[in-house]
Parts: sequence; structure tokens; C-alpha cells
Amino acid sequence: MACDQDKLVVKPTKPTEAELTLLNILWQMGPATVREIHNTVSTTQKTGYTTVLKILQIMHEKALVIRDETNRAHVYAAADSEIHTQSSLIKDLISKAFGGSTSKLVMRAIDESTSAEEIDDIRQLLNSLER
Repeated sequence: MACDQDKLVVKPTKPTEAELTLLNILWQMGPATVREIHNTVSTTQKTGYTTVLKILQIMHEKALVIRDETNRAHVYAAADSEIHTQSSLIKDLISKAFGGSTSKLVMRAIDESTSAEEIDDIRQLLNSLER
């Protein structure tokens, strides 16, 4: 029986909510040790050091972060930019929840809680896209 390994397509892994929390910290701080990441996440959540370490190890296996092992304390960094990850998540959401319709997503996202400043920003973006 022939092996079809060459035909396997590996889809990029979408980060979980906990992984996104750590990615947001890394995008804000830049490369950081587990201790630095834990200290930051601990300001808003009660999370143990070993939990942060385990999540980072899983994220490394999933290629969501890269790890520099040259020093005793490993330094982690996001594998992809914030914009790249957000774009990927939005495309997936549009496809799965909105039938591929960007306008349906935007109409759901904009509601009475959207500030006048945000609406002006959106209007400026739409105007620049029309040019």
C-alpha cells in the first residue's frame, strides 16, 4: 500500500483563547521569558507560572511561538505578526459564521455601542479604499 504523506496538507493552527492572551502579551512586549509573560498575565488573571509555561510549550509545538534556547531562561516570541494572526482569524470567522460575507460581519460588529470616533475611523478607511 502506497503512502500518501506527500498529499497531506497541514492547516495553520488557530490559537485558543488562552493562547491569544499570551500572544497579545508577546505582541505588546516583544520577546520575553516565561517569568516576564507570567508577571504580565498575572496582573489581570490568576494563572500559575507552570500553566503559562505549559501553554507556551504547547504553542511552540503548534508553531504559534518561536523559542530561543540559548540562555538558561528560554525566550519566547510570537511566530507571526499580530496583523497576520488577526487577518487569519477574521477570514476564518467570515467563512464559518458569515457565509463568506464581509459586509455581514461589519454590520454585526457595528452597533449602538460603536463610538462616533470609531465610526469616523471606519468612514475614513472606506473612503480611502474607494480611491
